[in-house]
Amino acid sequence: MTTTAAEERPATGDAAMPELKRSPTVKPPFTLSDIKRAIPPHCFQRSVARSFSYLLRDLASAAALLYLAVAVIPTLPAGGRLARVAAHAALDDAVGFALHTALLAPYFSWKHSHRRHHANSASLDRDEVFVPRRRSELSAYERRVIVGGGAAGRLAHLALQLAVRWPLYLACNAAGRPYPRFASHFDPSSPIFSGSRERAQVVVSDAGALAFSLALFRLASASSFWTVACVYGVPLLVVNDWLVLVTYLQHTDPAVPRYGGGEWDWLRGALATVDRDYGALLGAAFHNITDTHAVHHLFPSLPHYHTKEATRAIRPVLGEYYRFDTTPVARAAWRAARECVYVQPDGRLDGVFWYGNKL
Repeated sequence: MTTTAAEERPATGDAAMPELKRSPTVKPPFTLSDIKRAIPPHCFQRSVARSFSYLLRDLASAAALLYLAVAVIPTLPAGGRLARVAAHAALDDAVGFALHTALLAPYFSWKHSHRRHHANSASLDRDEVFVPRRRSELSAYERRVIVGGGAAGRLAHLALQLAVRWPLYLACNAAGRPYPRFASHFDPSSPIFSGSRERAQVVVSDAGALAFSLALFRLASASSFWTVACVYGVPLLVVNDWLVLVTYLQHTDPAVPRYGGGEWDWLRGALATVDRDYGALLGAAFHNITDTHAVHHLFPSLPHYHTKEATRAIRPVLGEYYRFDTTPVARAAWRAARECVYVQPDGRLDGVFWYGNKL
């Protein structure tokens, strides 16, 4: 039986929220091969033409929005940018590099760290992003503002997280894997990367981001700072906010466990994610990564235009190991900000951790 956010949840003293049943933590009675057999074979077939049709749709949408901005805001000189988050593994490196660079994101650097996120999802020791702290590891800021600051402190922290977490994660590994030394997606010697090939590609990514930054500076010099801020800066901030919100809610939920030490295994880690409904419009805009993230973690190379069909096919196999949260997105974000402050041991099961919020 599939569990949802409307069924049962740990008691938190908030009567307004429905009960939410925790995900199972025992090893599942099925294998990855069992899951794959449930998916129609054609779902794994890729079409370059179809993939590029979605890219062209997104670029056309961005161009239309730019035209409307120029037409509606009389003081905004003409100019352009492409604001799109390209789905990884859907296009080749050349297209991915171009699109990520246009968003000042180091493509190859992120590609390598994201691959390791997929390989170690939900591991407290080796996951790469949105890695929660243990209660004993909370910083003074987290103790005073998030825990001690009440609702106002947690709301302020959530807003700050949406605004700056993505660039800070890239720049200094904020909320990333706890490496023994400084880590950055822009540093080829960072412990995030290994091997000469990966480090060389980090340099290429840095060069792309630097060149695009220079182009933005020249555009601002030729037109105005206002032009670049309105046409590029504000849309980029919106893209970053959505990126953080979507990924945060995919991996942060009081009903989803984290694993430490030898208890973690790949399949349970991949299943420790939450699908959510953002509505038809946003679902299409996000290429359904919001409501099909579980199957994406299980089969990252699956084309996004087949993930909804694949998700329907695997739900009977996954049963209670599949999570679809029907909680409205804004309420889910507030619940995560309020309840998912740190992780603490299960108390009965070694290596299993759950989110908590009290000192």
